[in-house]
Amino acid sequence: MTRKEIRIEGMTCDHCVMAVNKELAKVPDLHIINVRIGSTYLEFDESKVNMSHINAAVEEAGYKITI
Repeated sequence: MTRKEIRIEGMTCDHCVMAVNKELAKVPDLHIINVRIGSTYLEFDESKVNMSHINAAVEEAGYKITI
């Protein structure tokens, strides 16, 4: 299992946190450890979940992953 902190651009409030959490929760085999303003901390098996899945969920919520 991989644990990774991912920075997210554009999040400014608790509503943003809820929106990102909601979309990430839809990704199968992804364990959300914590979502906070500006980032999320996730655990996942890279053979089942990759960054494109995570990126798509964050974009669906209306935000962008920063590198």
